[in-house]
Amino acid sequence: QVQLVESGGGLVQAGGSLRLSCAASGRAFGTYAMGWFRQAPGKEREFVASIRGSARYPYYADSVKGRFTISRDNAKDTVYLQMNSLKPEDTAVYYCAARRGDYGPYPYWGQGTQVTVSS
Repeated sequence: QVQLVESGGGLVQAGGSLRLSCAASGRAFGTYAMGWFRQAPGKEREFVASIRGSARYPYYADSVKGRFTISRDNAKDTVYLQMNSLKPEDTAVYYCAARRGDYGPYPYWGQGTQVTVSS
């Protein structure tokens, strides 16, 4: 089992940048695929980005492609989401999630961190 704690959210102006971090506790972090999701007020939670345990094959939602970058440091048991060129529509609670292996649902979730982008 793994526990996840996100940090790095905050208030930023449109066009600005933020870097989210998700620290994992537990064993064998490198065997977990990691994902970032977000949920805006009144909307369903949506996929943002994912990365395999090997740190290969990052994958992005079309809405963030070219602006966000997912990465991980397996030595630090941490996954990151670098968010550039932020837009007001990126405002949401951002969650990281983990799953064993590269496919399937994400059973492990963090508590979320708020990102607010002002226009």
